[in-house]
Amino acid sequence: MAYVRRERDRGQVAIEYLGFLPILLLVAMAAVQLGLIAYTAQQAGTAARTGARSASLNGPHEADCRAAVSSWLADQTDCPASFGADEVTVTATVQIPSLVPGWEFDPAVKTATMPRDH
Repeated sequence: MAYVRRERDRGQVAIEYLGFLPILLLVAMAAVQLGLIAYTAQQAGTAARTGARSASLNGPHEADCRAAVSSWLADQTDCPASFGADEVTVTATVQIPSLVPGWEFDPAVKTATMPRDH
């Protein structure tokens, strides 16, 4: 009788693992998504600083702002400038990509201000 019981228990671990696998995949996807959110926020900060530096020198700030981010984020980047008397402010907005359809996130928004070069 003990032999029969061992035969039945052999597949128990595999079945338990299969039940836990979706949870592991969800945790892994969430971890990768958090990293992607942080990366996009960092890229938005770089884009804002680059755009503000370019705008302060009367350069093509929109193009420079988009060139400062990764190519796969550049199409989803917007960098309007606000010119003051002595300074320029650029706000970079980069849409955060989603790994899972249905998971939508607000865009990463960063602002940088530089003195104008007269």
